[in-house]
Amino acid sequence: MSRTILLLDIEKYSDRDDVEQRYLRRMLYDIADRALEAAGIDEKRRRRADRGDAVMELIDANASVPRLLRALLTEVPVRLRATNRMASSSAQIRLRSVLATGYVAIDAYDGWVGSDLNHACRLLDADVLRDALRERSDDFVLCVSEQVHAGIVRHDHPGIPAADFHPVTVDSKNGPLQAWLHGPVPKGKAGAPDKAEAGARAGALTAVATALAAAAGARAGTADTRPPL
Repeated sequence: MSRTILLLDIEKYSDRDDVEQRYLRRMLYDIADRALEAAGIDEKRRRRADRGDAVMELIDANASVPRLLRALLTEVPVRLRATNRMASSSAQIRLRSVLATGYVAIDAYDGWVGSDLNHACRLLDADVLRDALRERSDDFVLCVSEQVHAGIVRHDHPGIPAADFHPVTVDSKNGPLQAWLHGPVPKGKAGAPDKAEAGARAGALTAVATALAAAAGARAGTADTRPPL
């Protein structure tokens, strides 16, 4: 079934003690609930999976993605500022987030299955998101999938400035993933493929050039060299 996928993850969760982790989880749930509520998405239109330091939301495909995206860009930063203003330094909460769309099946064991979900999870764990959050003074970083950008962001909806999103490429086992980061891209992380991919492409081009040269040499060696009659 086609769904909207929302992932939220707490930065440096494992560095905290048990008391702090319980507090951070409560704040994560509260922030996620408020953002979804602001987007007009109630509990009947979504399913949640708990991942300890993260939550995964599968949202009814009929829910407004522009409205959800606006809530992520406005409601989440406001809630984070309000929460962190009253929290100790060890209880500050900072979030990475991914918004994607795609086919996700729910199996008999209530497990979630789908390559689009796998891709979203890889985006959430990507170095470019971690680096972006670490380099910013803000407490929130958002990345959207290529599909969300093509279907929503590039059309410059009110409250969703297309110019604020920048292309990035994330490596994966199945090849590079194209995505769009909201806000400044960390230095050296713009939409070019990584070194491994560039090296592989260069190697392939070299192999093609070598093969062409060999073929040309073979043709030259078999050319008719007899003198004219």
